[in-house]
Amino acid sequence: MTRVNAPDVEHARSGDVSIAYQVVGDGPPDLAFLPFLSSLWWLWQYPHFAPFVERLASNRRVTLVNTRGMGLSDRPRVTTIESRMDEVLAVLDTLEIERCSLLGIGETAATSIIFAATYPERVERLIAFLPFVRGRATADYPWGSTEEEWLEEQRSARERWGSREYLEEFARFMNPQWADDPAYVEAFVWGHRHSLTPSAAADFRRMQMETDVTDVLPIVRVPTLVLGKQRHEGLIRYAAERIPDAEARVLPGEGAAIHEDDGIHSVHAIDDFLAGGRSDEVPDSLLTTILFTDLVGSTERAAALGDSAWRDLLARHHAAVRRALARFRGEERDTAGDGFFATFDGPARAIRCAETIVEDVRALGLDVRAGIHTGGASCTTARSRAWPSRSARASPRRRVPARFWFRRRWRISSREPVSS
Repeated sequence: MTRVNAPDVEHARSGDVSIAYQVVGDGPPDLAFLPFLSSLWWLWQYPHFAPFVERLASNRRVTLVNTRGMGLSDRPRVTTIESRMDEVLAVLDTLEIERCSLLGIGETAATSIIFAATYPERVERLIAFLPFVRGRATADYPWGSTEEEWLEEQRSARERWGSREYLEEFARFMNPQWADDPAYVEAFVWGHRHSLTPSAAADFRRMQMETDVTDVLPIVRVPTLVLGKQRHEGLIRYAAERIPDAEARVLPGEGAAIHEDDGIHSVHAIDDFLAGGRSDEVPDSLLTTILFTDLVGSTERAAALGDSAWRDLLARHHAAVRRALARFRGEERDTAGDGFFATFDGPARAIRCAETIVEDVRALGLDVRAGIHTGGASCTTARSRAWPSRSARASPRRRVPARFWFRRRWRISSREPVSS
């Protein structure tokens, strides 16, 4: 296998996590590219990948990002959608990119979709190649897998990831057009060995199973192109039909690689789409999460304590809530009596904040109800009002397995989740 010189790798800091990225070409304009399951150095060893990126970067600056948990980035055990969005922001801020187009592949297309819905002011245009919008199959989404199939995938990944037999089989399944190309198969095997460890691969499969961004699709308001190959046409059209005014393009080719045919067809489609020019208009809606809190039995407690003692206890309650909001990056929007209204850029931080408030306020002898809603909101009011489409309630004891989306409701009065 002939070695290809790869662009140098730099790291941006997202909290305590280092995120690897590469820069190719000159800009603006800018395109942030989140490759699927990869190591940034090994990507360049794949046949056809270097010509694809060089074409893509011929008239723009392309920034390739290894999200946390894989490749040359740090690999903390817990990954949430908020953490992945933070990583994209960290790279953009490091490079002083105020606004760019965004390209995601497979599961990183799901990250890109939520990023575009949450931060439309940072995204000019969105390109989703083979968007992995839901892990589990449903009646109207047959492209997922059953939970039993996903669990078997997790078991196989933990036990077999890294073995040549397993990865060669995976390589030929993903891109049958290169099944007999030893250079491709060898690069795939070593690239995936460098991308994930066996335990990380099992976590990755679990994340894929839990992914569901279908509720977010109608909230995306940036110009969007959904791309893929003929074998995935149904999946492409499913996503494009649910994103307002999205364009769907079905490309020739047999495999799942965006760089098939040296990326000639995919880059042509991307260039055509990006030729629409820079959009200075920021969409009028975004994805946001809101948190409401309310003291239980406050009227009776105030009457029992008296005005002076109640004011002192209420001040301590307010201080506890504000400490939790600061810790989890919530923004206080309103306070009415003993209740708080705050906003977050994602549900995981909001749920953890609510759990912390419940625990901290209980130490004061108080009980709190906390309601959390995630959905589309007007950009002009997103930090003060929201119109929810999905809800959750925080449990005082339960730790939330925050991955990509929440499809259950938690009540403060119950330790068990109930169906939403």
